[in-house]
Amino acid sequence: MQAGEMKNRLQEKGIQFLFKYGAIALLVIIILYFSSISNAFFTYANFTDILRSISIVTLLALGVTFTLVVGGFDLSVGSTMSLSTVLTASLMVWYEMPLWLVLILPILIGMLVGLLNSFLIVVIGIPDLLATLSMMYIVAGFHRTYTEGYSIYNNMPLTSGGTANGQLSEAFLWIGQGRMLGLPVPVWIMLVMVLIAYVVLQHTRWGRVLYMTGGNAEAATLSGVSIRKVKCSAYVISGIFASMAGILFTARVGSGQIDAGAPLLMEAVAAVFVGYSVLGTGKPNAIGTFFGAAVIGILLNGLTILNLPYYAFDIIKGFVLVSALAVTYVYAKKRFTQT
Repeated sequence: MQAGEMKNRLQEKGIQFLFKYGAIALLVIIILYFSSISNAFFTYANFTDILRSISIVTLLALGVTFTLVVGGFDLSVGSTMSLSTVLTASLMVWYEMPLWLVLILPILIGMLVGLLNSFLIVVIGIPDLLATLSMMYIVAGFHRTYTEGYSIYNNMPLTSGGTANGQLSEAFLWIGQGRMLGLPVPVWIMLVMVLIAYVVLQHTRWGRVLYMTGGNAEAATLSGVSIRKVKCSAYVISGIFASMAGILFTARVGSGQIDAGAPLLMEAVAAVFVGYSVLGTGKPNAIGTFFGAAVIGILLNGLTILNLPYYAFDIIKGFVLVSALAVTYVYAKKRFTQT
């Protein structure tokens, strides 16, 4: 019996350790491994490139984080990002609008998508996954119709004849390609947004209300919280972050590519769920989301250095996600059985 109890205790401590420090340990192992096989990996230039590469995914994931906090889920962020991408480019290339409108209008459209999501979920009562899945297809169809299936770039030929007169301005491209204080501008944007999301979720009354809504909606209602307004705000924030990701993507690549957000949706979702297991949080949180994106970004960067075929990357990403979820839910199950 003593040997059995000791074994159970060791297993429990092992699970607790993996739950609290497993993601960090994995990151350290990844960095050490790739550093040992490539001199180009552990360099300032490479790590700034990694941070820049995860900036768009992190913004997308922060939006998903807010919806998960309130007990929901947003599958439409990828399509919303794609819509924002082509809309941003078209406003400059097709309509030659000023920069301030180019930055504001896509964000307003993202807010509108969030409001439509919350209408379907809160007012009509469609489950989150089904509502946002439907919106994903609607928004994707809309942006493809809007562009007639073409990407948008400087001096592009128009289907009506002639070429577009507008161009993506240097000031706009600086947002995605410039540097400030030794770091790429997208990295600064990402860090500021992560910090804002962290402060809001962890150190404000509204953040506590968001977590209360997701944890126990009935108790939140009895406390005087308007569940509908809270959920609506979470989906609007998700739409805003997705639009910001689209703007940043356009500035980064210098064109409005259709379906730009589709391949990033699953990376964003993976980043959020990997973040569950950072320092034993066990719930969606901004720092964990950033850390999850960093783990995936560093891993993919190292695999690229190894010249691993790109079509095998999804296997690795899936394995990391499954491992993080397994540790999180095994730990949660053990805590539940002990109470």
